[in-house]
Amino acid sequence: MGNIRKEVLIGILMSIIATSCGLFIYLEFISDDNVTETFKKVRKGGVLGPVLALAAIPNLFVFWVFLKKNQDYRARGVLITTVGIALVTLVLKFI
Repeated sequence: MGNIRKEVLIGILMSIIATSCGLFIYLEFISDDNVTETFKKVRKGGVLGPVLALAAIPNLFVFWVFLKKNQDYRARGVLITTVGIALVTLVLKFI
């Protein structure tokens, strides 16, 4: 049971890293300002939800790699994180 939890946790961590990289890349190329200023503009503009949804796109690649390597529990961790990001996006839409 502990091994399964470890594998799911690895998937969750990989998904968070992939989403963070996606967010950084998106913020870096969307504006001429630095990442911090662009993030402030995104929050102020009320478009953080859609930006997070776009930042989660690299999770598709991570999920696919884990499935191809038959690492189903790691893929499950990626799926859990992606669903969490979708729920955060939904909540941000209505705030």
